[in-house]
Amino acid sequence: MELRTKAEILDQVGIRRALTRIAHEIIERNKGVTNVALIGIRRRGVPLSIRLAERIKQIEGIEVPVGFLDITLYRDDLTRLDYHPHIYRTEVNFSVTDKIIVLVDDVIYTGRTVRAAMDAIMDLGRPKAIQLAALIDRGHRELPIRADYIGKNVPTSKKEIISLRIKEIDGEDSVLIQEPLRE
Repeated sequence: MELRTKAEILDQVGIRRALTRIAHEIIERNKGVTNVALIGIRRRGVPLSIRLAERIKQIEGIEVPVGFLDITLYRDDLTRLDYHPHIYRTEVNFSVTDKIIVLVDDVIYTGRTVRAAMDAIMDLGRPKAIQLAALIDRGHRELPIRADYIGKNVPTSKKEIISLRIKEIDGEDSVLIQEPLRE
């Protein structure tokens, strides 16, 4: 599908500022980070969670545990996404039990990815709390899920696509609103 870029929402500096603000909000809300762990949802939530952990360390001087979660097999719409889904490894090398887990995702849309991630975390243990950080909230929820920390709210139509590019995966940092050239 060919896409036309309508607007750049965030550039490299905007993404950095949003992540710094989210890091401060996580610290403030949890009165520090002594019992906090970050879990990035694969794919682009992983580098975002690493960057958040780096910001928190710069601010607080404390390294928070960081894990990576593949929710592919937890999706309720798996067969509609792809007949041969890519399965990545879940890497959570710490106990989630009694921790405040901050799930990190790139874009929150329908809420289905977050629901699947919560199911996957509950299979790993019983956290004290699960919070959600999303770089972009584009609306259009199908489930009653909301982010605790948002980098930017971007109202979109359902036809529009949010394209998040992350340097670690895509070679550059940007958030674009795009739309199909033809329907």
